[in-house]
Amino acid sequence: MRLPSLTHLRCFDSAARHQSFTAAGEEIGLTQSAVSKKVKELETDLGFALFQRVGRGVVLTAAGAGLAADLAQDLGALRSSVQKAVAAGAGRSALRIAVLPTFANRWLIPRLPDFFARHPEIELSLSTRLEPFDFVRDPFDLAIHYGGDNWPGARMVELFGEQMVPIAAPELFASHRLDSMESLPEVPLVHLDSRSDAWGDWFLEAGVQGKPRQDGRYFDQYSMVIGAAVAGLGAAIVPFDMVSDELASGALRRLPGPGLRSNKRYYLVRPHGVAADAVQKFETWITRQLRQKTGDLA
Repeated sequence: MRLPSLTHLRCFDSAARHQSFTAAGEEIGLTQSAVSKKVKELETDLGFALFQRVGRGVVLTAAGAGLAADLAQDLGALRSSVQKAVAAGAGRSALRIAVLPTFANRWLIPRLPDFFARHPEIELSLSTRLEPFDFVRDPFDLAIHYGGDNWPGARMVELFGEQMVPIAAPELFASHRLDSMESLPEVPLVHLDSRSDAWGDWFLEAGVQGKPRQDGRYFDQYSMVIGAAVAGLGAAIVPFDMVSDELASGALRRLPGPGLRSNKRYYLVRPHGVAADAVQKFETWITRQLRQKTGDLA
């Protein structure tokens, strides 16, 4: 069959992600009616409906949802190919890296100026991925993974473990006298949704009498947990490596007591086989960064 135009596919991809023709138009730079028209033309070409009109909105049909999932990967691969071609045209290499958002924002990106100073011939493209994926279907060169050694069909290089430490803003630290652990059961806490038991585990590890409060604020990313702690919304327990700068500057204070070690690790992941030169350089660089931080890393 004749392939649809890239413009039609981009309009559908954006509309599928936003579940809105209006939002898709704002993203692409077209009017809502133009996006709607191109999606209808795509439906005509394909011979089936991609969206169901529900009231004033739209939802994907089963066939549309399947196409959207595949198309997102295909467009990602196309973008990667174009980025690599552009880099090659400029005499450079391009790496596409799947990252965890907090790791990227709090650990990796602040260190990238050193990487670019050492390797100006390499361009990086970072995209968020939270779970393991198939490198064949989603063509990244590298990925950062947090968890166990459980990524099938990939080579995993262990980076470092995770040491959780309790922290609080200086004002909260002073007002609740957190230099002593006796008041901790009454202190407002900030929690990560996926690690809501972390405070309970730390209380046991530190020998704190009583149970931590469960009525605090809950967030789904460490970056938000850290921001809430800096704002004084409560004490938090977070990976040391993600708050080392705030602890050094005094924006946060560490509470007394032990660190809480996790059995999960951070890994650098790539497909099996001979790695490209740019991949090897990035792996060498990140392991050098770890050696320089052995005093800080768990």
